[in-house]
Amino acid sequence: MTRYIVIVMSILFFTLSLSAEETLLPDQLKDSREVHLQNIKQLTFGGQNAEAYFSFDGQRLTYQSTPRDGKCDQIYHMNIDGSDKRMVSTGKGITTCSFMYPDGKHFLYASTHEGNPDCPPPPDMSQGYVWRLEKEYDIYKADMEGNIVQKLTDTPGYDAEAVISPTGDKIVFTSVRSGDLELWTMDLDGSNLKQLTNTPGYDGGAFFSRDGKKIVWRASRFENDPEGLADYQRLLKMGMIRPSKLDIYIMDADGSNVQRVTHFNKASFGPYFHPSGEKIIFSSNLGDPKGREFDLYLINIDGSGLEQITFTPEFDGFPMFSLDGKKLVWGSNRFNELPRETNVFICDWVDQPLKSNLTPAKRGKARRVSGESSHTQ
Repeated sequence: MTRYIVIVMSILFFTLSLSAEETLLPDQLKDSREVHLQNIKQLTFGGQNAEAYFSFDGQRLTYQSTPRDGKCDQIYHMNIDGSDKRMVSTGKGITTCSFMYPDGKHFLYASTHEGNPDCPPPPDMSQGYVWRLEKEYDIYKADMEGNIVQKLTDTPGYDAEAVISPTGDKIVFTSVRSGDLELWTMDLDGSNLKQLTNTPGYDGGAFFSRDGKKIVWRASRFENDPEGLADYQRLLKMGMIRPSKLDIYIMDADGSNVQRVTHFNKASFGPYFHPSGEKIIFSSNLGDPKGREFDLYLINIDGSGLEQITFTPEFDGFPMFSLDGKKLVWGSNRFNELPRETNVFICDWVDQPLKSNLTPAKRGKARRVSGESSHTQ
């Protein structure tokens, strides 16, 4: 992909001279082609910071972070201007995927602290690039001071990747309790469990639409790939998955009407509904033949109208719109002080910029997936 090499290198050199307390100006934090992103502000500085999600009132963010001197991810909260950062998880084990309750007084997250208070070892890279599925993960509800008030899941194996519907009545999460990584819903108190997906392959990273009627998520499927399915099932028994081939799907919130949105056969993840409900923003390496650079893209829910949103090198991912649709928060490697560090950024979202970066969608429109079925427990 063509880059403004001289400009980028100049900005990188300038960035390295800044202290962690100083920030670049908004125009220096973006590529000129990022026409939907205005008034970009960097909120974290150093370490690994990702999966930042808005509170229901849009004034706070919950996110996971491993500081430079940290060992593994813990959950933090901050204001949307980056102030008042504080750790709100136990500081034990590893955590992931936090989300605030609509009452503004509680949040949920997944943690291994009860099953294993130590940081887990790194993934076995002899298997290639894989994600670990910590079997000790359970989902907890805590108050804003970090005091756990309820354990929402309590079954053997992986329970994580939980978020709350904008309508404030349901949680969707990923669980291996049925023997495969499937999507489930439950009420805010952990009751009324329902399995939504029931097809071999990983289902995760789900979010509700603004009206709570639909769910978007990332999934791996192996309809015509027996070797891929065998590899998936082998790794699953070892507590790992290979995320190199993920596509975006949508369905009704009850698990019906499943449709595949993307057909890239690349690593597409982090989908989130545009406030209109007619588009999805997501991260993918579809533009890089080597599969190393991830950018944000916008696509219609029928699979048409693919548009590239970010253009900076390396990684942009985990996007989320505020409920009013005016702001976007995401994680990025852009202009980091040290290689591979990921920080949280926020910006004003411009729906209809003066110029467009429209590119044609690949492989046609979304289609109904006949192999999917809903399953209730």
